[in-house]
Amino acid sequence: MLRIGVFLAFSVCMRAEAASPESSTRFWNLTGVTLKDVRLAPAGTTKWGPNQCANDKDGEVDFDERLPITKVAPGRYDVRMRDTRGRACVVNAVEVKEGEVFVVHQRDLTKSCPWR
Repeated sequence: MLRIGVFLAFSVCMRAEAASPESSTRFWNLTGVTLKDVRLAPAGTTKWGPNQCANDKDGEVDFDERLPITKVAPGRYDVRMRDTRGRACVVNAVEVKEGEVFVVHQRDLTKSCPWR
């Protein structure tokens, strides 16, 4: 009986860890370029968080690649991206939901974005 209780407790912990937003929230890069810097700030602010590309094994997020997002609560964020040539672009008010994939498409880029 004790073994069953320990097994159930272990199973619940594993499921909670697998469902955490740090392990399952992702950014899908459909901008058309490889990005070396992706930062999020609460919409309308300049409080940029850490470079999320640090979560990728090669430190970059290629076109059509998904990037794990960590330490970001659900909400609306401005997304600042920098490509491998150093060009920067910001997309405003992107909805980030816990455990889901959020996408920035090339069509989401403003006219001021240098790689649009």
